Amino acid sequence: MTPPSQSPQKDMDFSIIADAFEKIEAITSRTQMTLYLVDLIKKTPSEIIDKVVYIIQGKLWPDWMGMPELGIGEKMLIKAIALATNTRESEVEMLYKKLGDLGKAAEYLKKKKETATTGLLAFIPQKSATKLTVLKVYNTLARVALVTGEGSRDIKLKLLAGIITDASPKEAKYIVRFIEGRLRLGIGDATILEALAIVYGGGAHARPVIERAYNLRADLGNIAKIIATQGINAIKNIKPEVGIPVRPMLAERLSSPIEILKKVGGKAIVEYKYDGERAQIHKKKNQVLIYSRRLENITRQYPDVVDYALKHIKSEEAIVEGEIVTYDPETGELRPFQELMHRKRKHDIHIAMKEYPVKVFLFDLLYADEEDYTNKPIIDRRKKLEEIISQSDVFKIAEYIITDDPDEVEKFFLKAIEEGAEGVMVKAMHGQAIYQAGARGWLWIKYKRDYKSEMIDTVDLVVVGAFHGRGRRAGTYGALLMAAYNPEKDVFETVCKVGSGFTDEDLGKLPDMLKPYMIDHKHPRVVAKMVPDTWVTPALVAEIIGAELTLSPIHTCAMDKIRPGVGISIRFPRFIRWRPDKNPEDATTSHELVEMYNKQLKKISSP
Repeated sequence: MTPPSQSPQKDMDFSIIADAFEKIEAITSRTQMTLYLVDLIKKTPSEIIDKVVYIIQGKLWPDWMGMPELGIGEKMLIKAIALATNTRESEVEMLYKKLGDLGKAAEYLKKKKETATTGLLAFIPQKSATKLTVLKVYNTLARVALVTGEGSRDIKLKLLAGIITDASPKEAKYIVRFIEGRLRLGIGDATILEALAIVYGGGAHARPVIERAYNLRADLGNIAKIIATQGINAIKNIKPEVGIPVRPMLAERLSSPIEILKKVGGKAIVEYKYDGERAQIHKKKNQVLIYSRRLENITRQYPDVVDYALKHIKSEEAIVEGEIVTYDPETGELRPFQELMHRKRKHDIHIAMKEYPVKVFLFDLLYADEEDYTNKPIIDRRKKLEEIISQSDVFKIAEYIITDDPDEVEKFFLKAIEEGAEGVMVKAMHGQAIYQAGARGWLWIKYKRDYKSEMIDTVDLVVVGAFHGRGRRAGTYGALLMAAYNPEKDVFETVCKVGSGFTDEDLGKLPDMLKPYMIDHKHPRVVAKMVPDTWVTPALVAEIIGAELTLSPIHTCAMDKIRPGVGISIRFPRFIRWRPDKNPEDATTSHELVEMYNKQLKKISSP
């Protein structure tokens, strides 16, 4: 952590952030976006770099902290804008409906007020306007989030109206959008990491060091502050810390046991891939915290898992990873992921525990008793995991085998399917098979189903655009432009336009779902030839199935990888469900779709 400073904490005008956001909002080049971020970070005092990074991310603190959100409804925000601009609430509402953006409405009203004041009081000496600083904005919004109890609504309203009153028109626009959770900038963590490397590490070559630290301690603001105040060497030997989630390791996908075993070096751990919620369980003495795949604090949903961890993890301190799966207590059969999601919707969690009891299947160890296990081979991690876990029927190591035989992999896969799992994970066992936090690679490979000429398995794609509906769908959106993630370029490449599979209820919700993410130009991280009626910031992930993968001259996924001038598309795509548990960067990758297409091609051409 940062050592205590004897000098007063430095600050910065909030207008510097607003100016940077305005520039970023207007461009379509990711390179230019990075340069604007570099300029902003250079202007930021090291003492407040963490808060500036959080603001860029559109939050007050990391999601995993479980801290209160701002939770400001539209009506209260309209009331605050009305108070700050001496305007009737009805006028703010009308302007909002006209502009479709409460931030722009606040900006317009602030300009109108300034013009009126300048005209009326041109010859009267005025006090200089109060300048907003980053700390004033941040601390005020933090207070808004944290205030509770009697009279808290009035306090929140007064605080909000106060900072909007002090804000310039441009500042008001971005403060209001921040409060709404609609900054619309779409700046990914990868871009922030690149900018931090340039400013504090001397260039992009320093990014791997910063990224590793962030992967082990998923708090980008905190990592930025350590580097800014202590130098880049302070993070080179950073370890996981109980209470701060580690960004999860991700897997690639193949469909042939022979090819999978070749990829992982011949011999592998093959374990069940359960249809549940991936969970990172942190234990420190008598305290347990549980984080989701997206690093959200989900401890409240699983008091039973907290009890399991306290009872069955023998180490004083540990970070273990596993899958939480609901099951039928009468038959012992595993239930699908969708049933587990009832836990999120139930207000009375103790009733949900009875209706949807869970088991935990552990598959990895990241940290134990002050020792970092992420840089150790999987054999060492697995051995230690089995040492520190007292297994029971509801808290145990995932079912697995060790083999170099493709036939055994296939048999184990079929057994996994029969017992309610999705398939298997095949994991490399060689000496370099470390836990690659935050990375997707060939050390872990998913084997879910056999790909035939048709597309049997689903993919997870990101919404990057929308098309207006016609006929019965008039008034909503009739189709969505979907994209895969290209991690090498940190961009989203279009795959298909999906319009089938949606229920009437799904379609009715689309305008409200998409509204926070709509922008008037193609996002800098989107690569597209097809032009939708409206562009969307990459944020929402959906599960999609189709008839087959095909080549397309109008979609940019894996462009030129199979054949010059064409990318990969999905023929007859169909919406299955939304995936709120996945970030856009967790979506199916362009590389995975290339692999799927090649396997499909082999199936079609084989006798």
